[in-house]
Amino acid sequence: MEYISVIVLVVSFLLLMVIGVPVAWSLGLSSFLTLTVTIASIPSATTIAQRMGTGLDSFALLAIPFFILAGEIMNKGGIANRLIDLAKAITGRLPGGLLYVNVIAAMLFGAIAGSAVAAASAIGGILGPRMEKEGYPRELGASVNITSSTTGLIIPPSNVLIVYSLASGGVSIAALFVAGYIPGLLIGLLLMFTAAIFIKKKKLPPGELTSMKELLSKFLDAFPSLLLLVVVIGGIVIGVFTATEASAIAVVYCVGLSFIYREIKLKDLPGILLKSSETTAVVMLLIATSMSMSWAMSSEDIPQSISSTLLSLSDNKFVILIIINLILLFVGVFMDMTPAVLIFTPIFLPAVVAMGIDPVHFGIMMVLNLCIGVCTPPVGSVLFVGVGVAKTSIAKVFLPLLPFFFAMIIGLMIITLWPQLTLWLPSLFGL
Repeated sequence: MEYISVIVLVVSFLLLMVIGVPVAWSLGLSSFLTLTVTIASIPSATTIAQRMGTGLDSFALLAIPFFILAGEIMNKGGIANRLIDLAKAITGRLPGGLLYVNVIAAMLFGAIAGSAVAAASAIGGILGPRMEKEGYPRELGASVNITSSTTGLIIPPSNVLIVYSLASGGVSIAALFVAGYIPGLLIGLLLMFTAAIFIKKKKLPPGELTSMKELLSKFLDAFPSLLLLVVVIGGIVIGVFTATEASAIAVVYCVGLSFIYREIKLKDLPGILLKSSETTAVVMLLIATSMSMSWAMSSEDIPQSISSTLLSLSDNKFVILIIINLILLFVGVFMDMTPAVLIFTPIFLPAVVAMGIDPVHFGIMMVLNLCIGVCTPPVGSVLFVGVGVAKTSIAKVFLPLLPFFFAMIIGLMIITLWPQLTLWLPSLFGL
């Protein structure tokens, strides 16, 4: 019966996706159909509804709507502009400096907002017209913006790492947050190195000369925004508050900062709240239906069977990790990151833990892997936002994207095969 359940689950989910059913509904319906293999339809429907409800009954998940709201406030509150100005000042007169600005600004913005889509929209919307005016190829600028925006999913605070903590059964959010810094910086550096190759090949223009006085001025202007990193992550690491409490503090801080910058007025708040509520609703529905699918698979012993199969393939943990990476790279092309984390964490985590792999290391590896998927068609959310902001098409952007995909895969392999690169900071802080 187990194999029949697997077939029903996979075939029904893929069929629903092919005919255009939204991902969240496809997850819920395929979970329902899987349960009907062993129990009647009415109890199956009731069970799925219950699991969707209990899947959202988590204090840690409260952090997600707060961080989404904080990111939306940042996007509207002038914080992105100041981070871009600081990144410009840092790059100075480097040839093709605006591409470096894009990567640095995306890392800074993502490190505060924790959203790749928000970073792609905010940074791309500001830098895109400037790049085009200075003669940068539109598709190259879009490629850098799309891939660099994903660093915000690794560098904390990250909603996806919170989701992984939930799916893994309680891996420390603080440890995951701290572990994300070095891998996120590594990906940023690899993307900048790839951009440098394009800069030399296309002989892109230099940036503006920045004096020390101007650099200091831009830093001081952006300092209150950067201070949010210290408040949120520092408070979590030293135990002053939880990740959920930190997310609420981030909202209050961003609101106050936006009013100080005079970029947001009281009349703007209803629109910001509505936009963040829409995003939260989409994310929470995905989480609810993903949790129902995870439970349906567990009830049919599917994760245990897959874990046993993986362990039978090799006794080398790095071989197992590479196999998992290949599977996740394929999954990421067709599935959004949140449901992928919720569904595949319970499947793969028992196998990697059995081989002595740290769950924190595996979580960072998994999220980094799926970051590549959000930049690829047909469901790559960051890809669609990036090409939309750049006013170009996926077909035109695809070829310039390939070298940046290759850079991200190199980074993924380094993180996979060198666990201490991820685990050094958490061990330093005793997490």
